[in-house]
Amino acid sequence: MLDLNYKSFGQGDPVVVLHGLFGTLDNWQTIGKKLAEHHTVYLVDQRNHGRSPHHERMTYTDMADDLQHFMESNWMFKAHIIGHSMGGKTAMQFAWAYPDMVEKLVVVDIAPKTYEGGHEAIFSALRQLDLSKVESRSDAEQALESSISNLDIRQFLLKNLSRHKEGGYRWKMNLDALWNHYQDILAGPPNAEVFPGDTLFIRGSRSRYIQDEDRELIQAHFPNSELQTVEGAGHWVHAEAPTELLRRIQKFLNA
Repeated sequence: MLDLNYKSFGQGDPVVVLHGLFGTLDNWQTIGKKLAEHHTVYLVDQRNHGRSPHHERMTYTDMADDLQHFMESNWMFKAHIIGHSMGGKTAMQFAWAYPDMVEKLVVVDIAPKTYEGGHEAIFSALRQLDLSKVESRSDAEQALESSISNLDIRQFLLKNLSRHKEGGYRWKMNLDALWNHYQDILAGPPNAEVFPGDTLFIRGSRSRYIQDEDRELIQAHFPNSELQTVEGAGHWVHAEAPTELLRRIQKFLNA
């Protein structure tokens, strides 16, 4: 279990937010600050991401145990848990392993199943980027342009660049560990159980991560759940439709 980096703000019942693959806690800062009007919000960097410790292990059991350690270290014994993508799988695993610590569960655009790859080109581009030749973020952005054509994705990934005090750049994330455990990240839960608590699954209408046929699987493991769709949003619902996502989360948490 690792001591995770986090930011917190607000007052009230605690809410813990977990980002997705290649992300950091900063990705959820806008929504987190709005939720903090009625809650104490904890935005967490998962292991091998952001400013949290690096470790060679990277399974959902590890990440759920990290979260349990984080909550107990902060005198939090029950909280609302929100997770997006990889963070959503961590949240689901946590709810199965530590159900008494979950008040309500929100899972954004991910289902409890194994996914095919899709990030191989991103991994390849990042691993081939020679940071010793990078003198500015624009250098890195230019170097990635030929292999990652989408500007939004490039800018999202480059939030992981950190400048050394003595000059030069490094990745905040543990790129080697993420690549070595990519199949673990794609995998469905190895020992899926049943979480009986209130659960909200939210998907983007333009995303393919949660299909209509996944409803039966979701209900089997989260019998007290509902699935809602945010129109016009893709996989990054929190970035593409933050106001609508926030409205749905607030309504669910306050019900």
